[in-house]
Amino acid sequence: MSRYTPMLEQYLEIKERHKDAILFFRLGDFYEMFFEDARIASRELEIVLTSRESGEEKIPMCGVPYHSASNYIARLINKGYKVAICEQMEDPSQAKGIVKREVVRIITPGTVLEDVMLEEGSNNFLASVVQEAGIIGFAYIDVSTGEFKVTEWEGEDAYIKLASELERIKPAECLLLEGDSLALREEDQLRIGKIAFTFLPPEDEAFTAGEKLLLSHFGLSSLKGRGLENMSAGITAAAAILSFLKQTQKINLRHIRDLKVYTWADYVEIDLASRRNLELTSSLREGRREGSLLHVLDKCRTAMGKRMLKSWIEQPLCDLKTINRRLDAVEELKDNLDLRFNLKEILSHIYDLERIAGKIGSGLANPRDMLALKKSALKLREIKEVLKDASSFLLQKIGKLDALDDIYDLLDKSISEEAPVTVKEGNIIKDGYKKEIDELRYIASEGSNWLVDFENRERERTGIKNLKVGFNKVFGYYIEITKANLHLVPKDYHRKQTLVNCERFISDELKSYEDKLLGAKEKLCLLEYEEFMQIREKIALHLGRIQDTARLVAVLDVLYSLAEAAYENNYVRPLVNKSYDLHIKEGRHPVVEKFLESTRFVPNDLYMEKEKHRFAVITGPNMGGKSTFMRQTALIVLMAQIGSFVPAKEANIGLVDKIFTRVGAADDLAAGQSTFMVEMVEVANIVKNATSRSLVLLDEIGRGTSTYDGLSIARAVSEYIVKEIRCKTLFATHYHELTSLADEYEGIFNLAVSVKEAGENVIFLKKVLPGKADKSYGLHVARLAGLPEPINKRAEEILASLERENPERQTVLSPVQLDLFSLEHPVLEELRKIDPDEITPKEALLLLYKLKEMV
Repeated sequence: MSRYTPMLEQYLEIKERHKDAILFFRLGDFYEMFFEDARIASRELEIVLTSRESGEEKIPMCGVPYHSASNYIARLINKGYKVAICEQMEDPSQAKGIVKREVVRIITPGTVLEDVMLEEGSNNFLASVVQEAGIIGFAYIDVSTGEFKVTEWEGEDAYIKLASELERIKPAECLLLEGDSLALREEDQLRIGKIAFTFLPPEDEAFTAGEKLLLSHFGLSSLKGRGLENMSAGITAAAAILSFLKQTQKINLRHIRDLKVYTWADYVEIDLASRRNLELTSSLREGRREGSLLHVLDKCRTAMGKRMLKSWIEQPLCDLKTINRRLDAVEELKDNLDLRFNLKEILSHIYDLERIAGKIGSGLANPRDMLALKKSALKLREIKEVLKDASSFLLQKIGKLDALDDIYDLLDKSISEEAPVTVKEGNIIKDGYKKEIDELRYIASEGSNWLVDFENRERERTGIKNLKVGFNKVFGYYIEITKANLHLVPKDYHRKQTLVNCERFISDELKSYEDKLLGAKEKLCLLEYEEFMQIREKIALHLGRIQDTARLVAVLDVLYSLAEAAYENNYVRPLVNKSYDLHIKEGRHPVVEKFLESTRFVPNDLYMEKEKHRFAVITGPNMGGKSTFMRQTALIVLMAQIGSFVPAKEANIGLVDKIFTRVGAADDLAAGQSTFMVEMVEVANIVKNATSRSLVLLDEIGRGTSTYDGLSIARAVSEYIVKEIRCKTLFATHYHELTSLADEYEGIFNLAVSVKEAGENVIFLKKVLPGKADKSYGLHVARLAGLPEPINKRAEEILASLERENPERQTVLSPVQLDLFSLEHPVLEELRKIDPDEITPKEALLLLYKLKEMV
């Protein structure tokens, strides 16, 4: 005899097949969870945990209403869980025995389609990594939009590229072969954030018949001519995604229409560390959108545009023709205020066509989605109208977009403006679209009026003044006549029921109406549902058109956004070409200048060319503006190569193929690596992979070790870059000895951050000028940070003695040094560890608290 009821036996049988997911088991109007799933859901969703009697055992259980389940599922998905949706596959009232149930879909972090679970301005990627014989195949998809891409890498830097791509797309979930792991450097693993990993068994279709799976999905006979030739690992990675979707979604995925092959040669290569250091889409410290380049440039009016702008920023172009086409369009929009104003208004009323298309293709689109599609299609006509006189190539192309007129017409005449979100509760189809629906709707809404009218007609026809029309659940509708009036009953009445004081009859007319009325609402909802399914299917045949139009609208929105940002922030069009040159006049940092409230951003010039000005040694104090100057240079180049105007008075940008940054890193203690180790790993990556067309930013290399070790490394790296790589390089350093390189090597030149001294006070002018700094001003920074004055005074005395006794940093310690280091007071011991040139204001403040405690 079973320990459990048939329903719980059914639950356990289904759960056995979905052990790694929380099972949402449909029971009437609720999704119930049992056993361990109930405990997890109760804890994570903060809902009441109850129990269900099963013999002598109490089964833990909890539940959520089915109509609000999406919100609960979203919370579980955001916490990294998978959710299996188990539905009733038949009407419980019609079921013989236990109701048939099946898992209709498994929702995982990377397979979300519901709006409530998605961030509108960000993609939700599912990635796949396959490692075959030294080659990495990498594919990713946004199931909600259908964007599907694949690439391959090989060689010693393949895993560095993988880490960079994982940082760029930030997948919600990543598929791996069972037993595999990502052989990433420890520091990269920590930086790429939280990814949910799902492991596929070796017998999965992707690994046994990957190419066949791709051919089947895309309806192809061969992959030739699609860029996938000899991409075994890439094909398997893409097939793994399709196989996983096939197993989990159990729905049509017609909106996944294409697989695009991409290579790093198409875009400016930016490694993981550089992406983070430049704060392209999120700030370095807080990981927020505010404080990033994306935040400054994003004036987009649509969700599609926001996602595309993020993609453009993350993948600057190397193709000059495409860059200049974008710049032409941005210039036309920037110069035409009326056009920008019109586009702002139009784009603001266009919904997320990409995700609507995804929901249509997967069979999840509801009536509200159809209304959003209709309203958007109406605005497409306006786009064509305002762009009819456009002159730039891209705006002309967008002006010829498919306005989806036939789709608009179909939806306009079929879907009610008051249609609900649900598909099975009626009120979807417009009056006049289908005769049968109109009749049923009339019957359902006018039933009571008809009955009153029928009762009055029958009283007049029969002469029975107290004749009544009534209803009960057993006998349905009836005509009730008292026994005193039975002699007046007409022949077309049929006896239904005899009571003490009266008898009840039915007529053919009332019976006919009863049949219509009783089933009218149920039939109406069913008929509207079926009709909606047919309409959705008709539109699904045009998914390609909707997606193509959606992409053009997204491009238009990004161009509008860049033009609006250029206008608001006084950006100029850069001259982008294939030269080596990099000339920036009065360049500004696009993000920093937005956060300066009381002061004006100080612009700076930069002139670089191949022969005499390709390697800049930049000296000057902390807080002087070196790092800002370097980062703004990289951002101006990057902005130019996405097709954006730039924050400068003039800019002549020779195309770069890669951007590298080695900017100050905190100790990566969690990875067991010091600042110096992280620094050296990043420098090694730069010198191995930079080319003559790269842009390299080096900020203080060699500082994590002894002075002479650091100086030696910094000089050797500088010499190698200027002689062997010959790329554009900005190198900020406190090793003033490196300024002599300008006299030894053609191509190296000196820049310095200017400082104004006024007595004991120092003013950082933030101006970068030709020349070299003669002081570090580290003690001035310490004073600004609030270090106690006795410490500042003592530091000045020590510095003066060191400069007198050891002007050239001799290895023999002066008496002053010996005296200082022999003191045993813990405060002085702590001070001994400090390099004043290197300390930041924040570090100085923390040190102050520590010293105060020690005193």
